[in-house]
Amino acid sequence: MLKIRNIAIIAHVDHGKTTLVDKMLLAGKLFKDHETPGELIMDSNDLERERGITILAKNVSVRYKDYKINIIDTPGHADFGGEVERVLNMAEGVLILVDAFEGPMPQTRFVTQKALELGLKPILVVNKVDKPNCTPEEASEAVFELMMSLDATDDQLDFPVVYGSAKNGWMSSHWNNATNNIDILFEKIIEHIPAPNVADGTPQLLITSLDFSKYIGRFAIGKLQRGSLKTGQQITLVKRTGQQIKQRIKDLFVFEGFEKKKVEQVLAGDICAIVGIENFEIGETIADAENPEALPTIAIEEPTMSMLFTINNSPFFGKEGKFVTSRHIKERLERELEKNLALRVEPTDSADSFNVSGRGVLHLSVLIETMRREGYELQIGQPRVIFKEIEGRKCEPIEELTIDLPEEYAGKAIETVSVRKGEMMNMTPKADRMILKFIIPSRGLMGLKTYLMTATSGEAVMTHRFIEYQPYKGEIPGRQNGSLIVMETGTAIPYSINNLQDRGIFFIDPNESVYEGQVVGENNRPGDLVINITKTKKLTNMRASGSDDKVRIAPPLTFTLEEALEYIQEDEYVEVTPKSIRLRKILLNENDRKRGLKK
Repeated sequence: MLKIRNIAIIAHVDHGKTTLVDKMLLAGKLFKDHETPGELIMDSNDLERERGITILAKNVSVRYKDYKINIIDTPGHADFGGEVERVLNMAEGVLILVDAFEGPMPQTRFVTQKALELGLKPILVVNKVDKPNCTPEEASEAVFELMMSLDATDDQLDFPVVYGSAKNGWMSSHWNNATNNIDILFEKIIEHIPAPNVADGTPQLLITSLDFSKYIGRFAIGKLQRGSLKTGQQITLVKRTGQQIKQRIKDLFVFEGFEKKKVEQVLAGDICAIVGIENFEIGETIADAENPEALPTIAIEEPTMSMLFTINNSPFFGKEGKFVTSRHIKERLERELEKNLALRVEPTDSADSFNVSGRGVLHLSVLIETMRREGYELQIGQPRVIFKEIEGRKCEPIEELTIDLPEEYAGKAIETVSVRKGEMMNMTPKADRMILKFIIPSRGLMGLKTYLMTATSGEAVMTHRFIEYQPYKGEIPGRQNGSLIVMETGTAIPYSINNLQDRGIFFIDPNESVYEGQVVGENNRPGDLVINITKTKKLTNMRASGSDDKVRIAPPLTFTLEEALEYIQEDEYVEVTPKSIRLRKILLNENDRKRGLKK
């Protein structure tokens, strides 16, 4: 029996978690001498690499001396809390990674709280100690205070601290004593993280994660809590409803490095993947064939935000995407539900539309971005916060917001957040920057990041996490300026755009194809304005000096998917295709819109 340690790594976005995992994999000699794996080895999908964030929790294992260390990489964003809550069930300990300059951030708090509630043993890693102006000891103190406020036990508060720089590949027991390896981290894991607690009895495994292979099918992944499993063994799948289904294990795999290694038997305490079981879901138990005993299922926090997903019915539908029908979208959303625990999909009055709820705009926009890369075309309605009735009162989700920005912009940020019904909790100066903490309704966060980025020349860093539902805070003023809407389908002519530049800001390039009802810019004034940008210059046979002015067109404002979703108003959709993100009115015809207003 190999000595096993199961650890999860938790950290705020950009504190160096994935880099540390890279170094642990290299230290575990997973690669042959001629292999150069590069960076961000664990962030395997394109979206994670582009955004520099972890979205999906993943497993790898490293050998150190005669120990096998299973490492579970967890997402840092509260929007992916569904991922975090279920994978922490597989670990006995956590590495809490913090930046030596920034200290623990709101997202770290969210995941740390989950880990402490499950009774996991923490090890603190203070990373980036080679940064100028960093304060490693203060960061360590701040984590201790954070754990105190989260009601950690005495045993959890007695945590070891390791300092180092994951990027430069060293760890040490003191921050100004650089070494040339990260062995001390492995030593601390073996010394302080308990071995899996194995009980005697029949097999029990809680399915905490899924994987899919085109060749083999679905894998059920989880930690075997007790007993042992063998290839070909009869087992019982205990559903969430209590229903019991007899099944047989076809193949068993354990994690060796990045690979799944086929084995004949798995003993309690190890994390394994099982093939051959059908119709299983996350949170269900694989138990003994004769005397099945279910483990408690995973409770996931409720979604706080919903959007309408509908088929693309614009004049340009089907030009860029492969999957355009409601059947395609429905099947894709059902597939996503199997592995995305915090997601909900509900049918609407129309067969072409679905109401999709998730943990925030980022959670849902990652799903939309993944779908468009797979060749789907769809339209998304304005994000809406999910209200609840608690004790007869209308309640809404409230979040804790932290803004880190240069001191001179603090007044502007406080004023903006106050208008959005935010309450300031505290204000801490740090070097030449100011850290502001607020409590704000989820509705107030929409479009706030874009505004702050513009107001602070891109210097602001904004993070937020869901706290609880509180009574409704009242109306929040929305976007004041109206939209510039295309009058007829055609091509956007540079001559027309030039003449209309004083009316507002454009979102499209000259010579781009546009259709009637498409939103191509923001009006300088309240109220929508219908414009004709497909009109060419009338040519005459008379020429006069100075009649042909030089056209100077300002570059268009381009939106990312999240910015577009936060920007649109109630009567608008975001049209998403594999190549384009367009904004449009739900009713494309101007007369239809006027009739709609009268109703």
